[in-house]
Amino acid sequence: VQLVESGGGSVQIGGSLRLSCLVSGYTYSSNYCVGWFRRASGKEREGVAAIGSDGSTAYADSVKGRFTISKDNAKNTLYLQMHSLKPEDTAMYYCAADSTFVRWYRGPGYWGQGTQVTVS
Repeated sequence: VQLVESGGGSVQIGGSLRLSCLVSGYTYSSNYCVGWFRRASGKEREGVAAIGSDGSTAYADSVKGRFTISKDNAKNTLYLQMHSLKPEDTAMYYCAADSTFVRWYRGPGYWGQGTQVTVS
């Protein structure tokens, strides 16, 4: 399984970014949970948003109403649309996957290399 993120960058406060994660080697027809973690400098890893094979979603309280997770099964791509970005959203964002939400949340088995988001 390979997860390759893209779309990070620098943005002004209040701006928007869309992250993408191309997933290969993982059969979307099976049960899965994919989503985004982030790690800011000096802080613990945080689960940001996840989406399951049934389309159910979950978000961290810190991003509810500002971030939207979605997936395009035909393109094997996961997205994270981020609006109203704040300095505290600055972090390395990682795409991650596992077979269930619980496994994903506790520590997914598959990770991308990360993409940096900087808000200033």
